[in-house]
Amino acid sequence: MVRLHPMAVFGLLKEFRGVTSDQGPIVIAGPRLLVETLRGELARDGEPGAVKVGAIDGATALVLVLAAPPAEEDERLLKQAHRKRIPIVCVLAGPEAEGGRIPFVLATDIVRVPAGSGFPIDEIARSLARRLGDDGTSLAARLPRLRQAVSDEFIRTFSRKAGLLGVAVFVPGADLPALTLLQLRLVLRIGAAHGVEINRERLPEILAVIGSGLAFRAAARQTLGFIPVAGWLLKGAIAYAGTKALGEAAVRYFATRAA
Repeated sequence: MVRLHPMAVFGLLKEFRGVTSDQGPIVIAGPRLLVETLRGELARDGEPGAVKVGAIDGATALVLVLAAPPAEEDERLLKQAHRKRIPIVCVLAGPEAEGGRIPFVLATDIVRVPAGSGFPIDEIARSLARRLGDDGTSLAARLPRLRQAVSDEFIRTFSRKAGLLGVAVFVPGADLPALTLLQLRLVLRIGAAHGVEINRERLPEILAVIGSGLAFRAAARQTLGFIPVAGWLLKGAIAYAGTKALGEAAVRYFATRAA
């Protein structure tokens, strides 16, 4: 059985007080009608002020909607966001916006609106989640439309870390405390992204969620003793799969308790 020092666990709770503090809003810019439509979609069922239209000072992310190649005003805004290190997602609303160079925006951060359809909110949310990284936690807590995408991004990144950790640590059992803390961080982030308060009173409940992941990992590791060849590779695969399954279970759990 893996034992964690209580101070390590409570240290994580202290860490998450900063993670869940309110950050700046998502700011949307572009043609007025398109901007208001997208703002309404992203802000649905969310907290007032989490998505705004206007100046980018204090913004956590910028979503620029383009119905045509970027004009000088658009380029100035992109340059300003780049200088302030504000993550940018660009939404191309129509074929007229195609073909022009979009400065300071990576190809992977461009979302295209299919002809004859509304904004692809899920795809925009995924792009925002990738760009925001850890900063997506607080925004997802305030904006339900971001929660699944932010949680999926956490599961992807934490599962990869777990897989690498499982492969890299060769001493039997030495990776278990580190993996347990990593998985606990994942569960805490998903809970925080769903607006669930994380405190000492809720800790036993959260630990119960990760219990199934620990049991799976312990049972799977017993089988490694019978597989002498490439056991290190299986350790990585088990750590990856176990963390991914744990994250998906946490999403289902916290979704029923979301604020």
